[in-house]
Amino acid sequence: MAKSIINVDGMACEHCVKAITNAVGALSGVSGVSVDLEAKTVTVDHDPDQASVDKIKAEIEDQGYDII
Repeated sequence: MAKSIINVDGMACEHCVKAITNAVGALSGVSGVSVDLEAKTVTVDHDPDQASVDKIKAEIEDQGYDII
């Protein structure tokens, strides 16, 4: 398992937290998602063979947020 911290812009409220948590959490190989609005980060515990960082970033962007 790996832990990746991704800088994300555009998150402002609990709706943002839920949207990212649900979308990224649904990816195969992801075991945990934590969103920090103040730090503008998403921390993901994942199996890099099943859920690569690029795949996680793409999922966040698909939700309408920008990767910094």
